[in-house]
Amino acid sequence: MIPMTLARIAEVVGGTLHDVDDPSAEVTGSVEFDSRRIGPGGLFLALPGARSDGHDHAAAAVAAGAVAVLAARPVGVPAIVVPPIPPTETNALALEHDSDGSGAAVLAGLAKLARTVVDTLTDAGLTVVGVTGSAGKTSTKDMIAAVLAPLGEVVAPPGSFNNELGHPWTALRATASTRFLVLEKSARGPGHIAALARIAPPRIGVVLNVGTAHLGEFGSQEVIAETKGELVEALPSAADGGVAILNADDTLVSKMATRTTGRVVTVGTGSGAAYRAEDIHLDDQARASFTAVVPGVDGQEQRVPVRLAVHGEHQIGNALSAIAVAVECGATVRQAAEALATAGPVSAHRMAVQTRSDGVTVIDDAYNANPDSMRAAVKALVTMARSGPDRRRTFAVLGEMAELGEDAVVAHDAIGRLAVRLDVTRIVAVGATRPVRGLFQGAVMEGSWGEEASHVPDADAAIALLRDELQPGDIVLVKASQSVGLWTVAEAVLADDPAGTGNDDAAVGTEDAR
Repeated sequence: MIPMTLARIAEVVGGTLHDVDDPSAEVTGSVEFDSRRIGPGGLFLALPGARSDGHDHAAAAVAAGAVAVLAARPVGVPAIVVPPIPPTETNALALEHDSDGSGAAVLAGLAKLARTVVDTLTDAGLTVVGVTGSAGKTSTKDMIAAVLAPLGEVVAPPGSFNNELGHPWTALRATASTRFLVLEKSARGPGHIAALARIAPPRIGVVLNVGTAHLGEFGSQEVIAETKGELVEALPSAADGGVAILNADDTLVSKMATRTTGRVVTVGTGSGAAYRAEDIHLDDQARASFTAVVPGVDGQEQRVPVRLAVHGEHQIGNALSAIAVAVECGATVRQAAEALATAGPVSAHRMAVQTRSDGVTVIDDAYNANPDSMRAAVKALVTMARSGPDRRRTFAVLGEMAELGEDAVVAHDAIGRLAVRLDVTRIVAVGATRPVRGLFQGAVMEGSWGEEASHVPDADAAIALLRDELQPGDIVLVKASQSVGLWTVAEAVLADDPAGTGNDDAAVGTEDAR
């Protein structure tokens, strides 16, 4: 965060100082909601949690070096106390364990603080890039950070830190030396992305796709599209530098061109996209290479070869979006391609591919799941199995895709059927929920005798099945929504390496809010 006095922070958030001897004392360190991460010069956020209230850790945070605490009530140590929020004004973006509204009040103060810092840095040359979509936000955010890094300091969230807490927290990581702030934006209902965009107004907005993730919360795909489009509505005009990067392959996304005053740049595989991919090939790890065809000088198209370090054909659209962002920020297409060639997975449990010493390959894509990303992951599994001279056996260990509403069973049934049609050797449906049973039944009904599918109650049972059936050279995909925690299966399979260690083909990073 940029240095700011306690008096100024209180002014910005509309709070009052309590137990503060020196209002001119400056916050020069990071803003943290975990007292264990506080360092000298920091600001601690007193937020309610599942197991404890941050207000109870205020003294420990100050002892660890925090200059003050942003709190909803006095805490006996230097604090900026924010005013309560009337229930009628509480935004739908609220913490799960906020029984008394204190969390909403602190979040509101945090949002105001982040907005002030971002405005100050934007005036000094910071470019804010926002990314949204039903699938692929985190992977694309990581790619954008990679292609922008050669141009200057980049701040981007760890993992999927993309909600009402993670968004301002990430924005406050920016300092005077930061040139690019890359933020992904999630939503659980209409108005959420608009609210996040007000915290850190983007100049460039990327919309990847409109799928059926969180359909149970939105009600319809049309409402999802309306909500995702809030990002492009928040952009400045073309005259003021606003740029909307839209996936031309997704009709609901391409229609958003009418909802922005920013300049529209399209990406995709179709001939009408300004940035498009041709000559697509996948290697034996399902990593794509293609020719990026992009606008050039004097109306002449430029053709640049691109080879991705991440896995899955679905990453092509994400990469094209990253290339478009890089060019808009001053990079050449070749510079972006060079960055993407070494930009492997950064965030944990997202198409992280590792191979044991006996040749068993594990695809850990268990951080989150929806119908679109599930289909993409299963296709990547099959592509990897078919790439060599001998087809490898495949195991798809699949858990529930959460928040799909009344369509959940049908959506899971379709995934089970798809896995069988793609000739996955064994589908392992994990969990006792009705949607998971639907996935298993879909696979059984699509299969010849149902021998392709197994249904187990939990991760431990899935691990036991794999230990009994895996053979050298097999490939295992593990995927489910974050709430299932199915990455424990991937970790257990890797831990069973006969040589005692796996071969990391992908770096992993911090995971957090969805």
